[in-house]
Amino acid sequence: MKFAANLTFMFKEFPFLERFAEAKAAGFNAVEVLFPYDEAASEIARRMAELNLAMVSLNTPPPNWAGGERGFAAVPMGEARFRKDFKRALRFADFLRSDHMLVMAGKAKGIVARETFKRNLTWAADEAPRQSLTIEPVNAEDMPGYFLNDLAETAQLIRDIDRPNIGLQFDLYHIHRMTGDVMKAWEEHGDLVRHIQIACPVDRGEPDKGEFAFADFFNAVKKSGYKGWVSAEYTPRKRTAEGLGWMTDLAPFA
Repeated sequence: MKFAANLTFMFKEFPFLERFAEAKAAGFNAVEVLFPYDEAASEIARRMAELNLAMVSLNTPPPNWAGGERGFAAVPMGEARFRKDFKRALRFADFLRSDHMLVMAGKAKGIVARETFKRNLTWAADEAPRQSLTIEPVNAEDMPGYFLNDLAETAQLIRDIDRPNIGLQFDLYHIHRMTGDVMKAWEEHGDLVRHIQIACPVDRGEPDKGEFAFADFFNAVKKSGYKGWVSAEYTPRKRTAEGLGWMTDLAPFA
């Protein structure tokens, strides 16, 4: 397993385009960005090429997001908007050679929303068969009203859609908040996981405190055969560089 830095959360002491060099200097060889659309894809790609960095993941919604809703793939009557903006985001992901695209569901509930989400995801998977697409359940306290707030339901959706390019984004912080048992969640749904994100499950800070046994989790992940990136998506408690000791501490287990 290899560590990547989430530049939406980390190195925020620096302007966005400077964060790539800071991540590289800190020892990361890959990054992810939730919504990179305020910058030209060509400029991001240039900096990544100069630093030999890989792009692990980015999120939809795409360029016209501008701080709006966190997705709309599950919002009824929004199919036309979803398809148009998915194509725009896909062009961005293609240019940056992003391993994954996280499709955000948005705020919705009920059977109609589930069928809308399922229909949109099926269309997206068929529209971009070579692009890995992920979906992620988010705990209801951090994002009230978000459609995907249950791990079991998210896993069932992936199985129901049954497309080879759709998988689960396993955010350890959210999984802990939703289930209280990350290890059991991995045992039950690890076969669906395409991408992992880590943070302290208590305060979403650096993955270096609390009672959670990261070593045991990493051992379980390795035994499963997972070969992907593990992205650090946390809110630094101080300056980012001051809290990177976890990389050395966890490296033997990764």
